[in-house]
Parts: sequence; structure tokens; C-alpha cells
Amino acid sequence: MKPTPAQKTTPLVSPASAAVVRDAPTQLFIGGEWVSAKEDRTFEVVDPSTGDVIATVSDGDIGDGISAVDAAEKAAAVWKATSPRRRSDVLMKCFHLVLERAEWLAQLITVENGKALADARSEVAYAAEFFRWYGEEAVRAPGEFGPAPSGANQIIVNHEPIGIAVLVTPWNFPAAMATRKIAPALAAGCTCILKPAAETPLTALAIGEIMRQAGVPAGVVNIVTTRKAGPVVSAMLHDKRVRKLSFTGSTGVGRTLLREAADQVVSCSMELGGNAPFVVFDDADLETAVAGAMVAKMRNGGEACTAANRFYVQKGILENFTRRFAEEMAALKVGAGLAPDTQLGPLITEAAVAKVERLVDDAIAKGARLVTGGGRLNRDGFYYPPTVLADVSPDAEILREEIFGPVAPVIAFETEDEVVQMANDTEYGLVSYVFSSDLKRALAVAGRLESGMVGINRGVVSDAAAPFGGMKQSGLGREGSHHGMLEYLETKYIAASW
Repeated sequence: MKPTPAQKTTPLVSPASAAVVRDAPTQLFIGGEWVSAKEDRTFEVVDPSTGDVIATVSDGDIGDGISAVDAAEKAAAVWKATSPRRRSDVLMKCFHLVLERAEWLAQLITVENGKALADARSEVAYAAEFFRWYGEEAVRAPGEFGPAPSGANQIIVNHEPIGIAVLVTPWNFPAAMATRKIAPALAAGCTCILKPAAETPLTALAIGEIMRQAGVPAGVVNIVTTRKAGPVVSAMLHDKRVRKLSFTGSTGVGRTLLREAADQVVSCSMELGGNAPFVVFDDADLETAVAGAMVAKMRNGGEACTAANRFYVQKGILENFTRRFAEEMAALKVGAGLAPDTQLGPLITEAAVAKVERLVDDAIAKGARLVTGGGRLNRDGFYYPPTVLADVSPDAEILREEIFGPVAPVIAFETEDEVVQMANDTEYGLVSYVFSSDLKRALAVAGRLESGMVGINRGVVSDAAAPFGGMKQSGLGREGSHHGMLEYLETKYIAASW
């Protein structure tokens, strides 16, 4: 990708990072143009592997957010009227362009997020898949037609674009979370404003440039990077032209945004926090369970809402599972994400390291046994080693909070009823994992677990073709699959006689 004239870069410490970041846009994307923030303010983007500044990005404010809404409104009528086939073609072009630039995008994600390059490559493939899925789904908007029971009229049910959508994404999957929201919005016929996380704005801006090159019309997708997320998003939600909010992030912020959205009765899709239980029964295949645990815990370095947070292991397999799991965790190579042999990169910020350190220290103070890891690494950047804790007390904070790091607390259980009660003892309900060779039992337990998704004998559930979302305090609505496009459609009923 060639930089546009509006792009700029900052002198960097690492030549490798400099080469990756050089071609990334750094300004706001509004109305199909790269523009500076109205106040010409910028903020710095940091490489978590070193703590060094790698770029400066435009810092938008309320005025920039409203300008993005203006651009989305200007484009809305034409995009709504664009045929589903044309929308499909544009999204499929986005899919192919992302694949063409996959390695550069993966390196860009790694540089600003810190994750290992292998993880970043997987994310790019996942991100691209949303463009393909919704490119296919765009031509399949639902509708109904039939006689009323009385026979007096016909019932016609259509689905039409909900309107301008504000999309707020987190830093942990900067490409996939953007495409998971943008693609269904565009497939449905909506225009949108993306507000990416300030920690990882470069990937979102790069996606915007790819979409521009793919032929997405000006104003259909707008991107506002900002350090003032609260006021900017609030201003957009209080603009009567905005009719949809899709947010991925913490439950605390989600509650605030729901209150903000209530003032204009804005439709909300909320993918919030998680505290995933990982249940291993005695009859589980040990190697399958350990392999699943490594994926469920260490995908994205543990910085995922779907990450296994609490490992409940039946007593008959407890010792062997804990030993094998700790061996696999201890063997992971920790280092800078761009290094070819790195399996675990740094956490996103120093604050993230401090949080993980606090949770581990609290668990140990309450009786947990350190099996492997523990203690921050003495090196530049924001690192914490792969860690396994055994004999974790029920009152340890680590069992209540979303860890968002490479730490696995292991807790013993005896009966099915006991583990179901422990697994459900949380305000969250995003995903759960169950490992057992008895499929009947696994399915029965899956039915009793209070979560929107369950993985049986596998450590990953995410799929563009599947409805992603949770129960309880883990959110509202679904992303991915046909359900994801329905989030951006209003249902209209017409009673017709002739």
C-alpha cells in the first residue's frame, strides 16, 4: 500500500517497526478523505514490546465526530439505495485486498498491539472472513409475505437499514473487531463511523484505506481516532441522526454507553466482558484437554474476552492436567512479536502488567501455589510470563476479574453439579469450555452453563459464520452469522389489501 499525500510518520527507534508503520495512514478518515483533526492535535502510539513511540495519530474531538456523522448522513441515502449485489461486490473486493496485504497488516497489528506475529496472521485471516461472509450475506436480506389469518389482507415483512451506526472497537483485535462491525453494517445498507481504540489506531486506519481502494463510496465508512473517546462517542450518540451503536469492550464502559444511548433510544449491540470457565472432566483425553487449554488461554496472549479465565479440573485428572499444562506454558518463547520464534508477546500497556501482577499476588497471598511463571520480566516493554496457579482459593480476586493476560488459575472439583455451580458463579456469561469423552454429558453440561457460547473439546469458538455474543453482563445482541446483519436492520410490517 502506498501512503497517501496526507499521511505522515514519526522517527522511530526500531527500524523494523519503522518499515511497517511507514505506509500506515495517521489522519482521520472522513467523507472519503484523509484529514487532520480540527484542532490539529495528535497523540502517540507505542510499541508494547519496547515502550517506544512508533507514530503520532490525529486526535479527533467532538467536532470531528459530528463531521463524521455529517459525512455518513450525506452518503446514507445513496448507499441504502445501492443494490445488495453491488454492496456484495464491494465487500468481496475488500476481502481480496485484505488478503493481498495480509502480511503487512499482520506486522502492523504486531507492532502496535504487541501480539506474536503468528497470532496477528490468524487475526488478519479472521478479519478478512467477515468481509467475505457479509459479501455473501448482503444478497440474503430476509423478508416474509403471506395472508393474514383473517384473510382480510396480506402481511408483508421487510427489513431495511437501521441508519447511521457508531462502531466502537477495542485494542485486542484491532482488525477483526473493525471488520466484524463494518461488514454487516455495509451489507445491511448502513453508513458508519468507526472509533477504534487509542492504543491500536493504525490497523483501523489501514483497513479504512483498503476499503477506500476497494471502492467503498465516500462517507459510507468514516474513522475517528481520539484520546477523548467518552465525549466524542457521547456527542455522536446524542445526535438524532445516529440510530445504532455497536460496542466491544469492558462491561463497565458498556453500562455507561447504554445509559448514553437511552437518551435517543439508540439500538445497541454490546459485546462486553468475560470470565470463561474451562471445565475438564476425569474422562477427558488429557492431551486434547491440554491442547485446548493452551488455545483457550493463550490465543492472543490471553488478552481476549473469550480467554479461559478459570480452569476447573476434576480431581481424578487434576495432577496430570496441571503438570502437563504447566509444562506447555513454561515452554512458550516470550519476546517481541516480530521476532520469528516468539510465541508470546508483551501485554498492551504497563497498566495491564500491573493488573495481572496484582491478581497473581492476591491469589498467592490467599494460598495459591505457583506452578510456573509469576513475576514480571526484567526487560523493556510490557511483559508478563506464562503462569499457572494451583490450589486457588474461592475468594481470590483472579476468579472474579477478567485477567486479560497469560495466567491460568486451576481449581479442583468433584461432581458435575458442583462445577456447574462454580462455573455459573459470575456476573459474566460470554463463553465456556467443556472437555469430556462423554458427549452426552458434555452437551448436558453445556446446556446448564449460563453463557452465550460453549466450546466442547475445543479451545476456540470464534467463526464469522457463528453468532458471537453472551448472556448476563457479557452483552446484548450477536455479531457474526446471519444474526450479525440483523443487528443493522429494522423490521417493517406492511398490511396490504388489493
